[in-house]
Amino acid sequence: MEKSTHSMKDLFAQLGLPNGDEDIAAFIKAHSPLPEFIKLPDAPCWTTAQGAFLREELAEDADWAEVVDQLNAALRGR
Repeated sequence: MEKSTHSMKDLFAQLGLPNGDEDIAAFIKAHSPLPEFIKLPDAPCWTTAQGAFLREELAEDADWAEVVDQLNAALRGR
């Protein structure tokens, strides 16, 4: 099965967040570093719906999982 490729801009739009390059950089700067003991979907910066989306995509290794992993790494300063 071929997976779709989504960008960070696509992910932020999917989450209902501003998705310009500067917006994404500002979000990451404002919410970093995310402590290792907090799972990405449980971070306080998400609404319940946003956290549920992130959790579901990671659990199912869905087509969004790769870019969600990239966001996770960015928020942890990796």
